[in-house]
Amino acid sequence: MASEFDELLTRLGTGRWNFLYFIATSYWYFLIPPQTFSGVFLAPSVNVTCRPSDPDSALRVAEDSCSYFVNKSSGGVEEIPCTEWIYDDSIYSSTLTSDFGLVCAEAYNRATYQSIYTFATIFSSIHAGYLADKFGRKPVVLITQVIYAATGIAMCFANSFPLILGLRFAMGCVSLPTIYILTMEVCEVKYRSVVGILTGLPWAFGTMAWGGMAYLIRDWRWLLFSVSLPTLLVLPPLFFMDESPRWLIVKGHHDRAIRVLQRAARWNGVSLPPSEELRKIVMSIQEETENETRNNERVKHKRNVWSFLKVPTLCSTRPIRTITIIFSLNLFISALVFGGLNLSAANYSADPFMYTVLGGLMEVPGYSLTAPLINRVGRKWPTILGYFMSGAAIFLLVFVPSEMTWLVMTLAMVGKMCISGAFMIIIVYMSEMFPTEVRLQGVGVTVMACHVAATIVPFITDYLGPFFPWAPSVIFCVSSAVAGIALLPLPETLGAPMPDTVQEMPDVGRCRKYRRQEGNSSLCIVNKGEEMEAK
Repeated sequence: MASEFDELLTRLGTGRWNFLYFIATSYWYFLIPPQTFSGVFLAPSVNVTCRPSDPDSALRVAEDSCSYFVNKSSGGVEEIPCTEWIYDDSIYSSTLTSDFGLVCAEAYNRATYQSIYTFATIFSSIHAGYLADKFGRKPVVLITQVIYAATGIAMCFANSFPLILGLRFAMGCVSLPTIYILTMEVCEVKYRSVVGILTGLPWAFGTMAWGGMAYLIRDWRWLLFSVSLPTLLVLPPLFFMDESPRWLIVKGHHDRAIRVLQRAARWNGVSLPPSEELRKIVMSIQEETENETRNNERVKHKRNVWSFLKVPTLCSTRPIRTITIIFSLNLFISALVFGGLNLSAANYSADPFMYTVLGGLMEVPGYSLTAPLINRVGRKWPTILGYFMSGAAIFLLVFVPSEMTWLVMTLAMVGKMCISGAFMIIIVYMSEMFPTEVRLQGVGVTVMACHVAATIVPFITDYLGPFFPWAPSVIFCVSSAVAGIALLPLPETLGAPMPDTVQEMPDVGRCRKYRRQEGNSSLCIVNKGEEMEAK
């Protein structure tokens, strides 16, 4: 199915029709960072001074301004929790922290605000594929974008913190990557890797823009409104975009698929075969897809027919278990360190706005330089080097005095650039290691690990960090080192054939190159021109 449809996409070429999808997806990625990391500027740690309910009777205020002391009528001193504070407004005029008292005993709610969005994305990653496969890509994109924009704008007018958390959770639930899937399905084959990397650049630019907007607007409601309202602008292009012709063909909507293909040809200024011939091609593609599906189901049935338990494929053999564990660990750590550095503006810089802008800027080389690098030297060692360099830079932060702001900022930015590059490469590396029959399952499991890490990290930076300033740096540097070491047993995938089945996978740790079956012999591919019989 894939080759025949890809030939059809090649015939359509790349033109205005494809650019519409790419621009809409890029714009969507540009708008995501302000919502993903909104806690940095909407719920920051703010200096407070306790305001006793009866200032005349208060002896003194505790150093952390969370309580004050008064004389007891029976003698002695009584400590009373503070319920009102004077908030430092020298940096922010209004924040969630000051409006809803997210300090002292309620300080954990700052991290809760940040993490509840990423916690919700765990559920979105589960149902995203199902909804897009059942109802189509375009309607899912359209409905989720409307909800995403509506919840963001509604938060600006909410006067209840639990309501804000509920709206933020709903926003995370509809933060689906369906528009990215739609764009990749209409992308010409030879440009897919380029498009995949280029869509990461708007994220970096969005991060920089988020720092700039927060510098200009210091009131949390107006700031959130300013970054939420533009999400409505993604809706008009959606009405001009077509449903994925690949999905239409698979689902048997041949007439709609033909109309979409013909419209794409007109937009791109190319010609396609006549309608009847095009219909035969479409029917052939669907028939090929159905045959592949039946064959896959037959193979799975044969492999599991004897087993009552039907062990999941990702746990069926030692090699697939090993790479599932390794990549889940690496994606977890990548998201932990990447998110941690994004949320550490208060820890690593006196100017959180400049820190965020520079952090986004550091992602640009991390994303753009990885493609030529991995095509020349491979995936494995650049990823390991990226983890080790990021860990080393963060480790040095433990020993650098906070007064040396320029050095602290420099080391944090080096760590950000290196982890961004490693993050991008590990996704490519993972997609080449998982065999075709379980690739989507494998990616789904590892992406879930990303969301779990993103849910945990605010409590490390915002809750643990103020008590133990060195702890986030130690956690991030040790984690980066573990991620790099975990990749050592894996083989290089540059120039190696991608496995189609679990049986074709390399035996990680024993056969360091790709193994494939040829007759009765199991072969280890050492390099392109050399093979040896595996012992």
